[in-house]
Amino acid sequence: MTPQELQTLIQQGENAAVEFKALPLRPEALAREMVAFANSAGGTILLGVADDGTVLGIDGSEQLEEWVMNIARTAVIPALTVTYETVAINATRVAVVGVPKGSDKPYQTGDKYLMRVGSTNRVATQAELMRLFQMSGVFHYDTLPVPNASINDLNMAALDSYFANYGFEFSKEADIARRQLLINTDILAPSGEPTIGGLLMFGINPSRYLPQAAIMFAHFNGLEIAAELIDRQEIIGTLPQQVDAAVAVMKNNLLRPSTIEGMKRKDTRQLPPDKVLREMVVNACVHRNYAIAGSRIRIFMFDDRIECISPGRLPNTVTVAKLRSGVSYASNPVLLKFMDNLRYIDRLGRGFPMIYREMQQIGKEVNVYELGEELRVVLPL
Repeated sequence: MTPQELQTLIQQGENAAVEFKALPLRPEALAREMVAFANSAGGTILLGVADDGTVLGIDGSEQLEEWVMNIARTAVIPALTVTYETVAINATRVAVVGVPKGSDKPYQTGDKYLMRVGSTNRVATQAELMRLFQMSGVFHYDTLPVPNASINDLNMAALDSYFANYGFEFSKEADIARRQLLINTDILAPSGEPTIGGLLMFGINPSRYLPQAAIMFAHFNGLEIAAELIDRQEIIGTLPQQVDAAVAVMKNNLLRPSTIEGMKRKDTRQLPPDKVLREMVVNACVHRNYAIAGSRIRIFMFDDRIECISPGRLPNTVTVAKLRSGVSYASNPVLLKFMDNLRYIDRLGRGFPMIYREMQQIGKEVNVYELGEELRVVLPL
């Protein structure tokens, strides 16, 4: 980091990614900042800077780097790897501690799990802590039972059709055998309630119990969300039904500008291929965080782009840059398994690379980024 970059960082003040700390500093105070950043999106701690931005410096703290590294390794659980450098502003040194977005979430110090919210830290709520554990792979939300649901909420005809592909005559099995088969395949929990994944794949009416499991589609006549609304639809049902319906709705709303040359129509603009639209929706449905209640997948269509917004950040080890290379992680392994078996997806991580490749072939660049607790995919038109 250059002195100019450091000055710019200080001038911006404390925020969701930057924290100022004057010395001397208690070890537990620094550990709390590290934990909060690691459990969120990462950040930078500036040692030797007061809360108001006054540069006080770290002069006399010769063993500061070793002290910082020891805190990251011993006071943060699991141990965290941070970066350290010193930058001088007008001969006054400031220590710049870089805390990455944690790859082994959730992190704690003492008995506290902290999150970064704006320019402050707060103890993670139960829902936030559950999402952190989900991101770490400690448990998977789609394997949890759905309270108050029962086997009667599953579509027996759909199950019969699915198991017929594997040589099972599901409808002819005894009740005990059918129940055990559904438990063995993660469609039912041992308690007898459908799992979230089972209900989303084979439920009669999944939205009755999981209202967040839906897709909201809106087509705007312009470039912003405040523009005139052309079409708006709520898409519900099982995940295969949602995927098929969402792709059909997008295709019906896509206008293909063309001109007539002679007796033939000539398209003047290439639109995203159907398989790109399908893959975008499948990824959103399979990998979204269903633990975030009240937040649905949204597909917004504008004159110049399609935006697909799905609840939930990328898992610990996955970054936006890695998506392009095919790195993937099964946030919802039950959903992934069934969507793979039904030929909606494969487990080889080829989905996003295909989207990038197909769009590049028509001269368009896909934009994927995280915003808060959401992942946004933007397809230019």
